[in-house]
Amino acid sequence: MELLFPLLLVALLVPMFLGVRRQKREAEKIANMQDNLEVGDQVVTTSGLYGTVVEVDETTVDLEIAEDVITTWLRQAIREVRTDDVVGTDQTAPATDTGSTETVADPSNATGATEESAEQTETRLSKD
Repeated sequence: MELLFPLLLVALLVPMFLGVRRQKREAEKIANMQDNLEVGDQVVTTSGLYGTVVEVDETTVDLEIAEDVITTWLRQAIREVRTDDVVGTDQTAPATDTGSTETVADPSNATGATEESAEQTETRLSKD
């Protein structure tokens, strides 16, 4: 009975200590990634916004989120840097029952986006 209390303390403190170490390691990894951001990196913010780094300051990062649309973010708001493997997997599936002429995105396209013709845009906007 005398050994029960120390064993209980050890059983509770060891997992907590290991969890803190893992969390500290992850925080260092993220801080290192945020410190090593470079122009041209494709990133995801903590709010889920995808963008490309166009300028890096000591505390802020300018992201291009659309063509000629640049926003300024704190470095700490960058959650991850996207790699080419993640970027290249976004593909749109062709529509099957609507009879439209949508195309599958070109896998070599870095953003995975497709461009629609003027006729397709007019059809899509006039469906109201």
